[in-house]
Amino acid sequence: MTFSYSTTHQGGITIFKLEGEIIEKGQTTGLMEQIDTLLSSGKKNIVLDLGGLRYMNSSGLNVLVNILTKARNAGGDVSVCHLSEKIKSLLVVTRLDTIFHIVPTVEEAVQRLKS
Repeated sequence: MTFSYSTTHQGGITIFKLEGEIIEKGQTTGLMEQIDTLLSSGKKNIVLDLGGLRYMNSSGLNVLVNILTKARNAGGDVSVCHLSEKIKSLLVVTRLDTIFHIVPTVEEAVQRLKS
């Protein structure tokens, strides 16, 4: 039950690299606090790099939707990239692939948010 994340910045866009597993909301408290701080400081465009995320359940999906909702409410947006086949299938089955902007790489995600 390990979850971690790291943050980098590229051209005014914040990139969160998620790793491990999200199976309960409490695991992501630090992430959500950092998202809130980021958005309140005016940085509203976010890339979620899910390349290191091995597994997530409905709690993980809820976290992703909350991040998207907060960003859009702040006037920004979220791009998601590096999805494993397992995570991609989960987004397709739940139809969340229709609300998230999914791109293959971080570079494409950053470029999409810049335009």
